[in-house]
Amino acid sequence: MNAVVSVPGSKSYTQRALLIATLARGESYLRNALIAEDTRLLIDALRTLGTVIVTMGDDIIVTGTSGRFTKTAATIYLGNNGTALRFLTSLASLGGGPVKLDGSARLRQRPIKPLIEALNILGITSQYTGESGYPPVTIRGGSMHGGKVIFTDAQSSQYVSSILITAPYARGVVEIELRGKTSSLPYISMTVSAMNQFGVRVTQNDENTYRITTPQRYTGRRYLIEGDISSASYFFCAAAICKGKIRVVNLNPSSVQGDMGFLDIIEKLGCHITKGEDWIEVVGDTLHRGELEFDMADMPDMVPTLAVVAAFRKGRTAIKNVAHLRLKESNRIRALINELRRIGIDAGELPDGIIIDGGTPHGAEVETYDDHRIAMSFAIAGLATEGIKIKNKLCVTKSFPGFWNELKKLYQ
Repeated sequence: MNAVVSVPGSKSYTQRALLIATLARGESYLRNALIAEDTRLLIDALRTLGTVIVTMGDDIIVTGTSGRFTKTAATIYLGNNGTALRFLTSLASLGGGPVKLDGSARLRQRPIKPLIEALNILGITSQYTGESGYPPVTIRGGSMHGGKVIFTDAQSSQYVSSILITAPYARGVVEIELRGKTSSLPYISMTVSAMNQFGVRVTQNDENTYRITTPQRYTGRRYLIEGDISSASYFFCAAAICKGKIRVVNLNPSSVQGDMGFLDIIEKLGCHITKGEDWIEVVGDTLHRGELEFDMADMPDMVPTLAVVAAFRKGRTAIKNVAHLRLKESNRIRALINELRRIGIDAGELPDGIIIDGGTPHGAEVETYDDHRIAMSFAIAGLATEGIKIKNKLCVTKSFPGFWNELKKLYQ
């Protein structure tokens, strides 16, 4: 196997840039954006609030609102886009309201209570219209007064990013303090980086406190969105389990995306990594044996990919500190265990993760649970094992519509 593949723009950066450009003064030109199911849902939501957004191929032009929405009362459907749900919960507070946020049956199972409680402290009123602590939720709007909020053992960094993005438009200073363990911390760094590039400064007196002085305003700009490391990881995985050489282009080798840590893992397992100006190449080798443990709190989206690598590695792999995976697009811990067992690999559930005994997978029809990351991870397993079929292949359109076309390049 010797292939060159390309990945789309980062889903995380695209969604952050869309929110920030919407709040900005003036026009923003977002280049190399991800155009996929999740970003389309967010674009539709922002248009519902009155934002003018034009897409041209992989580029997006956003006419900023300066934080003032022309349509202040709306009902917004977000499918299973949990990021958009959490980000819009804060942003909706800047309008006159009410804005009702709702989505699929699975989205209604994804918690939002810690964010709502924090927004209440900042002066925002809201109301659950279904089960308390979960969407659908109606944001009354009016203003964000400012103040200090504390998140203790936050299961989602998106609560923090949501407030950070909207905070420059609050009436007073907003301070956020993190206590205990916060999942996916690198994503907060991505948020701060994007805010800085649009002209807003976030002050950190220490690594657990964020302070946004007001008033500050975003300014529209040309913004290049780097390639998605999460999407690239599937091809890194392919090189690892097939002992191949795969170069992924359209990547920033110096990216602060947390999923870059996956490269460190497979390098420790025996792969060879080379980085160029806008590409990363992985050459696979015999995977190291033995009993290994990985703390994946900072890159939970890499757990399905790592689980597939572990399935082909001789030895036991423990993946820990990812209890919040039960709250993703599917219950990813249960989904991974079910499907690893289906292809002949013994796997068990831990209180905060998964334990996998690697071996020789066999063919099977894999259930995807309408989860894009389950589908793409097990599709890679199919490169090394005959007879693996993926149900509901179209679920990958949530984050990587061109996945199957890029995968074909590995067969050539």
